[in-house]
Amino acid sequence: MKSNKKKDLVINKDVFFKNKPKHIGNHVSIDKGVYCTTEISIGDYVHISPYVTIIGGSLSYFEAKGFNNIMAGARIICGSDRFDESGLFGAMIPKKYKGKQIIEPIVMEEFSNIGTNAIVLPGSILRKGVLLTAGSLLMGDTEEWGIYKGNPAKLTKKINPDKILKNYKLLLEENDKK
Repeated sequence: MKSNKKKDLVINKDVFFKNKPKHIGNHVSIDKGVYCTTEISIGDYVHISPYVTIIGGSLSYFEAKGFNNIMAGARIICGSDRFDESGLFGAMIPKKYKGKQIIEPIVMEEFSNIGTNAIVLPGSILRKGVLLTAGSLLMGDTEEWGIYKGNPAKLTKKINPDKILKNYKLLLEENDKK
C-alpha cells in the first residue's frame, strides 16, 4: 500500500506563496527567495532554484508537470498589464480605471527546463524536453526537445531524447519496487 505522505519535499522557509499551491508532487525542492503570486501546480522531480519569481496575480496560473528545473533568477510572468491606450496601469489602479491585461497560463511539460535569468512571458508553453537557455526571453509555443536561445528565443537545436526517456523509465521502475 502506497503512503500519501510526500517524499523528498524541501521548501525553504523564505519561499513565498501568495496562494496555496494547487499541487506539489514528490521529490521537489524549492530554494530560498522563490516568490510566487500565481496559482501553481508542481509535479514530481522539480527543482526551483533561488530567487525565481512566478508572478501575474491571483487570476494567473503556472504549471511544472514534472522532471523540470527552473534555474536561479528566472522570471515567469503569467500576467501583465498590456501597456497600451486602454487605461491606467499598475497594481494599485482601481479596476474601473485599469487598462487591459494579458493573463495567460504558462506550462512546462515534462523534462523542460528554464535557464538562469531567463524570462518567460504569458501564454508560453515549454513543450516536452525543451531547454530555454540562460538569459533568453520566451514568448509563445515551442517544439518538443528543442533548445531555445536569445531575445526573442529561437529554436537553435533539437536533442535526441532516447537516453532521457530510458533513464526516466528506469527511475519509475525503481520507484515501483519501493
